[in-house]
Amino acid sequence: MKQLADLKGYQLIGNHSAVKTCLWLKKSLKDLGFCYKQKFYGIQSHRCLQMTPALLCNQSCIHCWRPLELLKEFKGWDEPEKIVEESIKAQKRLLSGFYGTEGVNLKKLKEAENPNQVAISLIGEPTLYPYLPELIECYKRRGFTTFLVTNGTMPEVIARVEPTQLYISLTAFDEKSHIELNRPVRSFWERILRSLEVMSESNSRRVVRLTLIKGLNMHEKAVERFDQLIKIAEPDYVEAKAYMFLGYSRLRLKYENMPSHEEVLEFSRKLGYEIVDESEQSRVCLLRP
Repeated sequence: MKQLADLKGYQLIGNHSAVKTCLWLKKSLKDLGFCYKQKFYGIQSHRCLQMTPALLCNQSCIHCWRPLELLKEFKGWDEPEKIVEESIKAQKRLLSGFYGTEGVNLKKLKEAENPNQVAISLIGEPTLYPYLPELIECYKRRGFTTFLVTNGTMPEVIARVEPTQLYISLTAFDEKSHIELNRPVRSFWERILRSLEVMSESNSRRVVRLTLIKGLNMHEKAVERFDQLIKIAEPDYVEAKAYMFLGYSRLRLKYENMPSHEEVLEFSRKLGYEIVDESEQSRVCLLRP
């Protein structure tokens, strides 16, 4: 398993966690751009640590581009403090290869070795880790801002966490599309609806992310149903983002399923919310309900 992970740029931590540097961190180190989250929310891409505390998932979404073969059986949960400590070490190991690389901003590289933002969203479903609230607090104590992305299938965990920013990621707009697009081990639709209700009561900054797949969830019915779901969650923001034809998703979807930025904009206008910002290169719009 370790061999497989290393080939794909993953650093494994303990029994069930992993770290991987993202494309935008690498671009930022060379002053070639930055993640749309920096533009929208002010985090620094080169100081962002992307990780997961749970190399397991309860869904097998058709749009997932991650290597699902990393999701293996394991025995025993690691302690949150150990995961935090080892994730920072893993980030430094991943960054060590950038020394001597042409075009790298050395000031940024030094800063990147001391990350101050964690994106708990790498692969798998983080709310399956039973000590997730404690993990988030461990990062906070070290001065990190914390962005948590969840599929919304564990409302009881969502009720207990308080990250800087809480995402619920939606691709499905009703139970039928949930079964077809998320391919869960069993239907979690009622639990997702409950998670949206829980989100409305959260003290975190709340974001509903819509992953838009052309031909599957961008029609008029989906617009109406997504609007209803957003109203349940009462988020601070909505991100309407294109499915990207990358990685393993290419085995299940076609290039034609990836909407253009203009198509994402058109969908966003149909929702009727204020368009606060956009990133054409990431094909995403930031909306305020």
